[in-house]
Amino acid sequence: MPKLVDHEKRKKQIAEATWRVILERGMEGATVRNIAKEAGLSLGALRHYFSAQDELLVYAMELVKEQAEARIKRVAAENLPPKEMMLKILLEIVPTTKETMAEMEVWFAFTAHARHKKDVFDASHDGIFTAIARLIHYLDEMKLFKKELDKDVETEKLYAIIDGLALHAMLEPSRVDRNRIIHILTSHIHSICKEEQENSGVGHL
Repeated sequence: MPKLVDHEKRKKQIAEATWRVILERGMEGATVRNIAKEAGLSLGALRHYFSAQDELLVYAMELVKEQAEARIKRVAAENLPPKEMMLKILLEIVPTTKETMAEMEVWFAFTAHARHKKDVFDASHDGIFTAIARLIHYLDEMKLFKKELDKDVETEKLYAIIDGLALHAMLEPSRVDRNRIIHILTSHIHSICKEEQENSGVGHL
């Protein structure tokens, strides 16, 4: 068991080195040689953990996804009013901190790189659309979602808003800052919810 733990820890360290290389040099600089150097490993040692570049890149991106999912699960487990919980979850998806901004920048770079390699990694399966669909369904379950709205359409609209905010937060951080993002998301959440007192109890996502 100790060897397994050490192995996974080392793989995570290599993945984190991969993120740093992508942030500093872009995907074209994310060679096995550069990543090994950043991780402080020889090429042979790195290949002990990852036999090919694509295998390493996919692992690094899956780790980004897992970290985001873990943050969302922690928020979902909190005892928050529905609208507040929805906002807090969306703020774990849209980059508003140095950590999440770095994750998003790496994710966008990798998505562009992987768009012709769907046999290796399908970046469209990032889990964001599914998470948003569940949030819309959750509002409906809590009797907050406006009856006149179409859940499928609102899921697509919110997905587009999240994508747009994420991109512009990365490209224009001084304009699309955390306060602006919170204002836009809060406004949108209120626009799809009924005008009534929220119940402090929560359902299950």
